[in-house]
Amino acid sequence: MNPIIECVPNFSEGRRPEILDAIVQAMTFPGVMLLDREMDASHNRAVVTIAGAPDAVAEAAFRGAQTAARLIDLNTHRGEHPRMGATDVIPFIPIRDITMGDCVALARRVGERIGRELDIPVYLYERAATRPERRDLAYVRRGEYETIRDEITANPDREPDFGPRRMGPAGAVAVGARPFLIAYNVNLDTTDVRIAKEIAKITREKGGGLPSVKALGFALHDQGVVQVSMNLTDFNVTGMFAAFQHVKTEAEKRGVHVVGSELVGLVPLEALAQIARQALKLQGFSSSQIIEVKLAEAANK
Repeated sequence: MNPIIECVPNFSEGRRPEILDAIVQAMTFPGVMLLDREMDASHNRAVVTIAGAPDAVAEAAFRGAQTAARLIDLNTHRGEHPRMGATDVIPFIPIRDITMGDCVALARRVGERIGRELDIPVYLYERAATRPERRDLAYVRRGEYETIRDEITANPDREPDFGPRRMGPAGAVAVGARPFLIAYNVNLDTTDVRIAKEIAKITREKGGGLPSVKALGFALHDQGVVQVSMNLTDFNVTGMFAAFQHVKTEAEKRGVHVVGSELVGLVPLEALAQIARQALKLQGFSSSQIIEVKLAEAANK
């Protein structure tokens, strides 16, 4: 079978559909499958999911970064989500017949090309990181665009892996390799962002909360709610149901309630089967018992 990788670049644009249209158009060509695209106005951020052969996906990621650098100015960008670049992150994820090591090599190759051809600072993160502390994206992005722009020329800790020691309006980009990640958010019926930040602090692994969970608290002013935004870095350790129940319990302790939750991007079928097992106490249930899965398997034989 041919190797397949996934790439989920995040762009700092969630309010102008025409900008995302141009980026997606640049990224889609024969050999690249567009799996998903989403925009969020409050976060002012877009997430695009593509998959395909490694070389094709690498080319698509570069073209997306190239287009975003031309169309997005970080000097005027404002949103709830932390960001440091027009293309903020480019993660490569192994899907089939490819190793994490292969994705690390690909990330470094794409990062070097972005730095050399687009003149954009590149920081390698997660499994592709060249420094242990840079495995953590939050560490790489601390202070966001404005702080990195002011420090990159003189602070040795801000020296990029590739590209110039200066930042233009396209900012910088983090390029890396990682396992599959679920981006999962829970919205609460309050406008008090302190509650979301407090719950996020005790939910994330670094705060002594749930293992394999990263979390931040945001205010979604246009919706009149606050959000606990989570990255579940290993859903087999902490899945969506456990994360939801934790946030719900902590919210109710503070007199607020969940109004809804959302996925950003895609989710493995097994993660949904996991919810069924946990919520319904389905013993021995697996995704292989889902009829659409069996039909797809039969069609591919």
